[in-house]
Amino acid sequence: MSKIRPSRKASSFTESVIREMTRLSVAHGAINLSQGFPDFPAPEEVKEAARAAITADINQYPITWGAEGFRAAIADTYRARYGMTWVDPERNVTVMCGSTEAMIASMLGVLDPGDEVVVFEPFYENYGPDTILAGAVPRTVTLSPPDWTFDENELAAAFNARTRGIVINTPNNPTGKVFSREELDVVAELCQRWDAVVFTDEIYEHITYDGFRHVPPGAVPGLEDRTVTISALSKTYAVTGWRVGWVVAPDELTGGIRSVHDFLTVAAPAPLQEAGVVALGMPESFYERLALEYLERRDTLLRILAETGFESNPTRGAYYVMADVSHLGMGDDVEVANRLTKDVGVAVVPGSSFFSRPELGTHLVRFAFCKRIETLEEAGARLRKAFA
Repeated sequence: MSKIRPSRKASSFTESVIREMTRLSVAHGAINLSQGFPDFPAPEEVKEAARAAITADINQYPITWGAEGFRAAIADTYRARYGMTWVDPERNVTVMCGSTEAMIASMLGVLDPGDEVVVFEPFYENYGPDTILAGAVPRTVTLSPPDWTFDENELAAAFNARTRGIVINTPNNPTGKVFSREELDVVAELCQRWDAVVFTDEIYEHITYDGFRHVPPGAVPGLEDRTVTISALSKTYAVTGWRVGWVVAPDELTGGIRSVHDFLTVAAPAPLQEAGVVALGMPESFYERLALEYLERRDTLLRILAETGFESNPTRGAYYVMADVSHLGMGDDVEVANRLTKDVGVAVVPGSSFFSRPELGTHLVRFAFCKRIETLEEAGARLRKAFA
C-alpha cells in the first residue's frame, strides 16, 4: 500500500454532510435551510465592540487560555445564571476557537485510546469523528421520537468498566430535545457509579420553547466535579463565523484540555474575545427577545411543513426540525435532500448523517429555521409550488 494516502483515522469518516449541503445550496441557488447559521445581523453593540478592539490594536496573541476579561465574564455568567459558584476564571475557564475546537480539545485532553464514550443518537455529526480522533470508541444510545426520549435500561447497559465519558448536547441538534433534570439525574447516577466524565454541548442554551428550560449538567448534583461544559458565542449572538467558544471544567481536567488547546490553535481571536465580554453582558431582555423571535421562526416553519405535507416531531429547543419524508415517494433521505436542493430550491440535511446506523435516519431530513421570517416564507413558497 502506498504511503501517499490519508491516515486510517481520516479515512474512517467522511467530510461534513451539513457543510456539503451548503456547498450544494450555493451551487444551485437554493435557500439554505441545511446549515445552522443565521441570515440576520449580529447585535450592533457586539459588532461595535469588535471594531473598537481592532482599532485599539488588540490584534496579537492573548493568553492561550483566553483574555482575562473574557474569562472573567464567562465565569461570572455561570456563577450568576446557573449557580455554578465553583467556576474560577483562572482555574476552570479556557477560551477556544468555537465549540468545535472545544469538543475535540476536551476529548483529546481527557480520553485515552480504547476508552468508551456514550453518545445519544441522532447526534451532531462532529461527535463521531471527535471520538475517533481521540482514539476512543463510541457507544450509541437511541433517542426515540416523537419526544426523543431514551430508555434508561439501554443507557445503563451502555456503561461498563471501559466507559470514560458521555456526550450530552442540550438543547439538542438535530432533534430539538431539551434534557430534563430528571433525565440528567439518571445520567448523574450512572456517571458516579462508573466514574465517567460528561462532555456537554450547550451552544443553544438560550433557545428553548413551550416552557422548557435549559438545565446545565454541570449544575446537577453529582456532576459538578465531572462535567466539561462547552458553549460559544456563535448561535446566541449570530456570529457563527467568529469561532469563539469556551470550556468550563473542574481543576482536574482543565490542565489536560488547556495543553491540547495550546498546540491545536494557540488562542482564539483576540479582538473578538473583547466583543465577547460585551455579548455576555447583554441584558436579560435580549435573551427574552431572542427566545420570542426564535419561537416565531419555529412556528413559521412548522406551519409551512404542515401545509406542504411534511410530518415533523416536536422541537423544544435549538433551531432545527426533523421531518419525515418517507411518504413523499422521492427515495431515501439523501435523494430527497438532493432533489429538494437542486429541483425545489430548498436545501436540507439528510437525516442518516446524524446516526451511526444510517438506516435509522433514511426517512428523515433536517430543516434549520435560524433565518429571517421572509427567508422562511420564500422557502415555503418554493415548497408549496412543489408539493401543495
